[in-house]
Formats: sequence, structure tokens, C-alpha cells
Amino acid sequence: MTFGSLLQPGRVLGNVEARSKKHALDILSELLSSAADLDQGDVFQSLIAREKLGCTAIENGIAIPHGRLSELEAPVGAFLKLSKPIDFDMPDREPVDLIFGLLVPMPAGDVGCHHEEVSAIARGLSDHALAAALRRASSSRGVYDLLVSHDKSHAASA
Repeated sequence: MTFGSLLQPGRVLGNVEARSKKHALDILSELLSSAADLDQGDVFQSLIAREKLGCTAIENGIAIPHGRLSELEAPVGAFLKLSKPIDFDMPDREPVDLIFGLLVPMPAGDVGCHHEEVSAIARGLSDHALAAALRRASSSRGVYDLLVSHDKSHAASA
């Protein structure tokens, strides 16, 4: 799974003003719902339900909120680079400014997690050089291009 396979330029926003974790999840749900003509409320509830199980923030100011929806046919993603870090309820209180939202299909009767997809995203975003470059990017298109170029550079070295 690559950033390019999950993202489109219109679902990547840089310099986003989010007042809180809930506000950031609301922005993400709007972007994600546009990907597959989904109900924004359903997307938001899926993300919130997962957050109630435990914080989806990882180290280095990065969070990967995610959820499953049965009406989804393929995984979709959205990315936010916040202008100012926000509290994401991490135990160590490290604020978050890079947020990758992910939705994956839920096969009928399946209530399991989607660890492989989240792990792939976490591996990519754990590249400190990529995170630093994303934070320096001045436009949404610049953020998108960095994510897609990261895919290409890692495919070439694999």
C-alpha cells in the first residue's frame, strides 16, 4: 500500500487550522467522504469509534486515525498538515501536526482491525526526513508531491 494509491491531491491539505482533535477528525471525515460518495457523519463516527478504543497518534507528532465502513469498496486516505500542533490525547501529551486519515472496507461479518494498512502508513510516515519535509512544505500540492515522491524513492530502493 502506497501513499499514491490512497491519496488524491484534493484530499491532501496543508496549513490547516484545526482547533482540536475533534475538529481535525471532522475535516478528515469531509475529505474522506468525498472520495467514495460516503456520508460524512458515518465517516466521522467510524473515526471517533476507533479513537475511543485508544489514541491513534504515534511518535513524532503524527497520528493515523482510521476506521472501517461496509459500503466502501477500496481503501481511501486523506492527509492534513496542521499550521499549529494540537493535543491528540497522547499519553505523553506530544502534540500532533501531521494526520493521515484512513478508511478501509469492512467485509461482511468482519469486525477485525486493519493493522497491515495502518502499519504501512506508519512505516512511511516514521521516516524523519519525510516528516521534516512535510512540515516545511508551503502548499497542499507540495505536501501531496512529497508523499507520492516518497513512494517512488522507496520503491526504487526496494
